[in-house]
Amino acid sequence: MAIRDINPQAETHLLVLPERHVDTFREVGEFPAEEAKRMLDFIAETARDAGLQDYRVVVSVGPGGGQTIFHLHWHVLGGKITEMPQ
Repeated sequence: MAIRDINPQAETHLLVLPERHVDTFREVGEFPAEEAKRMLDFIAETARDAGLQDYRVVVSVGPGGGQTIFHLHWHVLGGKITEMPQ
């Protein structure tokens, strides 16, 4: 699923979350290759649907990498970025 970030750090700031729970990107290998590809395709589709052509995709891994929510998710940032997500 994709939702708008409640604390946006860019003009467009979306979060993309897989349905299946894993704590962090470190565990992405638990997803079968087909499912991982569908997740990446969905990230690109979400950006396209938001009208973004140029954007960043960010994933924070572990507390030292700024991760504060321990359910794998990607930040899709478009337009002017005010700060990098944590």
